[in-house]
Amino acid sequence: MFAAGARLIIGMDEVGRGALAGPVAVGVCAISGSHDFPEGLRDSKLLSAKRRVALDPLVRAWGACAVGEASAAEIDELGITRCLGLAGHRALAALHELGVPVAEAVVLLDGKHDWLTPVLNSPLKVVTRIKADQDCGVVAGASVVAKVWRDELMVSLAAEHPEFGWDGNKGYGASVHMAAIAEHGPTEWHRRTWLHGEPDVALDKVPSGVSPDISPPDTRDAT
Repeated sequence: MFAAGARLIIGMDEVGRGALAGPVAVGVCAISGSHDFPEGLRDSKLLSAKRRVALDPLVRAWGACAVGEASAAEIDELGITRCLGLAGHRALAALHELGVPVAEAVVLLDGKHDWLTPVLNSPLKVVTRIKADQDCGVVAGASVVAKVWRDELMVSLAAEHPEFGWDGNKGYGASVHMAAIAEHGPTEWHRRTWLHGEPDVALDKVPSGVSPDISPPDTRDAT
């Protein structure tokens, strides 16, 4: 992209899209030249937790980074796709506050669907690319900072709600998490609309009159 004339590239990637609890987070990483990226940087899903934590400060030293989030309550109200955009918009706003000229950038978004543009007040140049988190260092960097940020949040929340095992499953649908929801009911950190249709959830503990989100949850364990 720099060879094609781009002066600033902002990589963007999401973490926590398919979790049953916790926010969805979107990381951004901005670079203004094709500098060598930190050794060992790759998509956060392909790295161990220890390696991600080690890489996080190196990525933040390499590029300007920020993380935006959308809460479980917002996901229930607006849907996951809209909330991906909101979290991305908030991450870009944080970059702007750091002095990054966001309006001049090309935003490189992992995947094939542009969920960012519909929430922007002013249009940006957004480029989607499948597997950008594996092929582009700046998107991999965004993935790492978002993953480390969200994992740390879920570990801190696990101290308040240890029965759900969030320090291990990070809010995804692991068996211990599902069993705890069935026994104790959801917390304010759960995406309550996503729990409708889960066969063993204590639905009597979930508020009625809530419409399910159109995007079903991912029941994979966190990586």
